[in-house]
Amino acid sequence: MIVAENLTKRYGERTAVDDLSFTVRPGVVTGFLGPNGAGKSTTMRMLVGLDRPTSGRITVDGRDYRDLPDPLRHVGILLDAKAVHRGRSAYHHLLAIAQTHGIPATRVDEVLELVGLRSVARKRAGGFSLGMGQRLGIAAALLGDPQALVLDEPVNGLDPDGVLWIRQMLSDFAASGRTVFLSSHLMSELSLIADDLVVIGQGRLLAAGTVRDIISSVAPTSVRVVTADAAALVTALQGADVTVTALDRETLDVQGRSAREIGEVAGIHGITVYELATRTITLEEAFMQITRNAVEYNTPTEVRR
Repeated sequence: MIVAENLTKRYGERTAVDDLSFTVRPGVVTGFLGPNGAGKSTTMRMLVGLDRPTSGRITVDGRDYRDLPDPLRHVGILLDAKAVHRGRSAYHHLLAIAQTHGIPATRVDEVLELVGLRSVARKRAGGFSLGMGQRLGIAAALLGDPQALVLDEPVNGLDPDGVLWIRQMLSDFAASGRTVFLSSHLMSELSLIADDLVVIGQGRLLAAGTVRDIISSVAPTSVRVVTADAAALVTALQGADVTVTALDRETLDVQGRSAREIGEVAGIHGITVYELATRTITLEEAFMQITRNAVEYNTPTEVRR
């Protein structure tokens, strides 16, 4: 488990992280989201001891990273896939890490196989493509068979096969009861893999919870219904927790009831329904709404010539 408690980091007069508190649960994949400059990288650096908090703390299983006697067996980290000696082979890069942490050399072969780099294990890392470099960084994160993975943009540069692989690998890792904390700008990918989300902006917490709860908090799921007897269906669906909006004479927008429930109510009352369509906003749409007032770098909507 990863826990941030009133975490704050200032650089002079600039506050990069501002009184940030959240929990990353074991057994699920947690996505870490925020616009550029939101403080995600700074938070991850404080987690692994590369930066010291100005105040507050962030811990792994109740301990500061610097107090862990064998950190690679507790936390696997990928913050910069380029952090590798370009003259070393993939094998010797991992071997050097293993030997300094008491990890057997056999584990190097295991992770190279796991990330799909066994065939290029003896090639210099400096000649690797972006995707191969990402796989090597992930291999280093997995080297200690850790209880938690902390990954910054792990799918960057991966081909479709690589994206499918890491999606399955992270899901399996979390399913084994371990912790996964990853940042990404690819909303479509996070919507497929993440169970929980932590969303920050300008260093502050904007939202935290399950993906479904966060999306619902922005725009509840609604159902578009087309029926020849809209007035009768409105009456049949009446309830304290139901909101029905007429879009036209035959089309209703219903919140508070699922498509299945609406169909059952219509059947009981003998109302013919021609169409039922569930409408849920995407994670990207929810993210844009949550962070709309916390964007540090705005893209101009019009380019002047």
